[in-house]
Amino acid sequence: MKKEIKFSLIYRDMWQSSGKYQPRVDQLKKIAPVFVEMGCFARVETNGGAFEQVNLLYGENPNHAVREFTGILHKAGIQTHMLDRGLNGLRMYPVPADVRRLMYHVKHAQGVDITRIFDGLNDARNIIPSIKYALEAGMIPQATLCITYSPVHTIEYYAKLADKLIEAGAKEICLKDMAGIGRPRFLGNLVKEIKTKHPEIIIQYHGHSGPGFSVASMLEVCENGADIVDVAMEPLSWGKVHPDVITIREMLHDAGFQVPEINMNAYMKARALTQEFMDDFLGYFINPSNKHMSSLLISCGLPGGMMGSMMADLKGVHAGINMFLRSKGEPELSIDDLLIKLFDEVSYVWPRFGYPPLVTPFSQYVKNVALMNVYNMVRGEGRWQAIDQNTWNMILGKSGRLPGPLDPEIIALAKEKGYEFTDEDPQGNYPDALDEYRKEMDENGWEYGPDDEELFELAMHDRQYRDYKSGVAKQRFEEELDKAKTEALVKQGYSEEDALKAKRAGTEAIQAPVSGTIIWEVDLEDRSTPPAVGGKLKTNQPLCHIQTPAGYIEEVFSNFTGKITEVAVQGATIRKGDAIAYVRPAEEEEIWACKPSDRLVRVEKTDKPRKVERRSHFN
Repeated sequence: MKKEIKFSLIYRDMWQSSGKYQPRVDQLKKIAPVFVEMGCFARVETNGGAFEQVNLLYGENPNHAVREFTGILHKAGIQTHMLDRGLNGLRMYPVPADVRRLMYHVKHAQGVDITRIFDGLNDARNIIPSIKYALEAGMIPQATLCITYSPVHTIEYYAKLADKLIEAGAKEICLKDMAGIGRPRFLGNLVKEIKTKHPEIIIQYHGHSGPGFSVASMLEVCENGADIVDVAMEPLSWGKVHPDVITIREMLHDAGFQVPEINMNAYMKARALTQEFMDDFLGYFINPSNKHMSSLLISCGLPGGMMGSMMADLKGVHAGINMFLRSKGEPELSIDDLLIKLFDEVSYVWPRFGYPPLVTPFSQYVKNVALMNVYNMVRGEGRWQAIDQNTWNMILGKSGRLPGPLDPEIIALAKEKGYEFTDEDPQGNYPDALDEYRKEMDENGWEYGPDDEELFELAMHDRQYRDYKSGVAKQRFEEELDKAKTEALVKQGYSEEDALKAKRAGTEAIQAPVSGTIIWEVDLEDRSTPPAVGGKLKTNQPLCHIQTPAGYIEEVFSNFTGKITEVAVQGATIRKGDAIAYVRPAEEEEIWACKPSDRLVRVEKTDKPRKVERRSHFN
């Protein structure tokens, strides 16, 4: 019997590689015990990368989600791990050193065991500080090699990098094959090289299934000494995501490795719950193309996780290109024509930019430049007209050292623009910032949270955190979800009218008792802001006011306890009997503390009405 191979469930990355959003805390609490019941996972990826940002984007606190999720897994003896983008921390752009250090104390306190630290350029200078911060905080640092396929990314290149990271204190090495283009034999030989020199180091393999190499790659790395492999499960496995645990388990078992049994009853339960989450809201933000594998990904090397956003970008550029071609009387391009042009252009741009591994954020930089090159060339214009500042920072060395040499054309373009190249430590460009964030929290009266976790969220994702605190994020997300549901119904063949009916099925309308002008704020101080979609109402709770043409103001109350699914008012005026909002009633009635004391109020006709009499009128 060969050595034991352990499985790590990539639940966070399964969602990120499929769509835009992550499960809510209530969903994570619901499914975590089922992962335990499956009995086959030594590790589960719980957070990091997009997890923190997308929770904030739909108005949820990611700190609560991490604590709840990890807590259930820890009780069962399952290790948890997160993703850290090195210099970029948990975001798309660089992070001050004091914020990076705080992140490790916060995440360890929240129950995260292992940090997978990667740098998109494989620059050890961006990884080593996080290794030290992890050790200080009591976490296990897993240093990462971003795998790609190019003339400069040789076994010797990666083995030397692994040596440097292990010397700095890394306890584990991850082979992060984010685009799934690592060739199986190459990966096996790389694992063997590292294990021969560092037999005590744990090696974990992470490979996406998009181009189709991943199953063979998993067998090769295990045959050559890997200890843990990352797997997914239905309904999100395969496609641009990861191989399914069942397939990998059976393959390795047949090859003679010791692998755990899978409780299939629990697997089916977890599968059903994941589908339930998709049906609830997450599925509205999953691009169907991410369900498909494609060998076209081999040549361009783009990671599967960005395919959804890339197709959305293509759609916009596609319309502009065809408008131009029509004006010239030339044949239009199909979306497939444009996709091939983009892949070819990525293959052209990538080596000229010094072969940065195509992983966040550098995959986005290369793709964006390639896309604008295609757009401009179709219009008869030249390349390199749309290089943004973040991409220039990469080219100039402000993000770290590029693996390969820049093309002379790019160097000449930088000099023409008066830019200077640098090889200084990238962290030096981003001074400490926590004191400023503490000042902002103090001024706003915001709590720092347990273990300073709220301070950390503001410092790491300041714009998203402010929107979360103000409630803007929740309202924006609910509006986005409402729009997505309507669009999904229209795609299924519903007319817009029928789509609205289908969307409103199971809801109850709160109707206007009189005609007049809507005044949204219950305290009458601000007449402009409607209630948020997704907000909760209780029976007898005030919703809004209506000012009649005669000058009366009538307060409108909810007849139902439930969640607002739609605000139906278009404009400022409404007629008697029209729907103001739709509510999906709660399963159990919850009576509000106040009595139904609707009032019809006579006011003077001024901008700020004042109440002069009260009459009972309950909607």
